[in-house]
Amino acid sequence: MLKAFSAAFLSMTVIAGCSSEKASAPAPSPADAKPSAPSAAETAKLRAALLPAPKGMKVAYGPEIGVYGSLKSTKEGLEAVRQAGLDHPECAGATQLDVTRPEVAKAPAAVIGFTSERGSITQAVVSLPPSAFPGPLPGQCGSYRAEVRGTQVVYRTRDLEMPRQGDESRAYLTTATGGKQQAQIGTITIRRGDLVMSLMVVGRQVKPDGLMELGKIADQSLSRAAA
Repeated sequence: MLKAFSAAFLSMTVIAGCSSEKASAPAPSPADAKPSAPSAAETAKLRAALLPAPKGMKVAYGPEIGVYGSLKSTKEGLEAVRQAGLDHPECAGATQLDVTRPEVAKAPAAVIGFTSERGSITQAVVSLPPSAFPGPLPGQCGSYRAEVRGTQVVYRTRDLEMPRQGDESRAYLTTATGGKQQAQIGTITIRRGDLVMSLMVVGRQVKPDGLMELGKIADQSLSRAAA
């Protein structure tokens, strides 16, 4: 039951990028009711930074391109966070781009998701100023709790050492434990100029070496798109 288990954890781990398949999208707010679509040039740039389907995986979602805060995946992720009880709500997206910030929510973005029997990968590429790059993990977010569909889930996150990629980069590994099940979520965020790429890998076990290799491949696409 890894697929359902991972989807539930995903909805609580990230504000945007991937969410529970059962989460319903909230109604548009006045702020995002009429977002300006990315230009043709921006769309081409964002699409060029996306990964092709990794070997053994298939496209499960997207690519969806538009204003980050108006994307279906973003809205479903936000709704999932609102529906769950977190002892530290600010930690739900601490390792990802903070879509509650106006400059992030209004930014041009592209999101794609891949899946296999072993887990899933979600990639988001967003056009942002350097100031919007995520800061270090807040101290209180090293360990926090949430209730996901009636199950108490504990999240423990640690920094991963990685060679610097692009202008800035960060990597984390989160272990989510609930009931008798456990999953891991690896995240990598890289900035090159005005493009920020966020990768999230979910499975029963996420190996740091494999995560870093995927990040390296994704950064190659990001580098070509940012050039």
